[in-house]
Amino acid sequence: MIHTITNFFTDEQISALDEIIDAHKDKPGSLIPMLEETQELLGYIPECVQERISVKADIAPNKIYGVVTFYSFFSMNQKARHRIQVCMGTACYVKGGKEIADKIEKDLGVKFGESTEDGRFTYEKARCFGACGLAPIILVDGKVYGKVTLDSIDGILSQYE
Repeated sequence: MIHTITNFFTDEQISALDEIIDAHKDKPGSLIPMLEETQELLGYIPECVQERISVKADIAPNKIYGVVTFYSFFSMNQKARHRIQVCMGTACYVKGGKEIADKIEKDLGVKFGESTEDGRFTYEKARCFGACGLAPIILVDGKVYGKVTLDSIDGILSQYE
């Protein structure tokens, strides 16, 4: 089934998207700011939105796709109410980050980049949060949890409905 932008977004959202595109389309180097505003508006940048940007701003679709998939702060998938990020940097990985990631995947039934069916959590990995002394670390909605253990994960996640 082919999905168009109207399958996902309201007329008001599409109109606001068009305003963002129009404000940036003729400015050199404005693709990233355009995409940032788009994601802030819509929450994510699926292919149908990338296609609209490509047509209206006359930017090659592969260029837009390349930027969206290269930068970790852009997402092509709709996010859940809460965002879990597990640090997979060296210190966190060595101190149990892999096991924590495995437990979260098993308990929530998701893989990296996916959201739970109930829309509660989006699960992501990160390279480093710069707080290696607290390893292993997870972030939930930007809140840092350090020295996480397999036994503490359920308690942490139970705070988020």
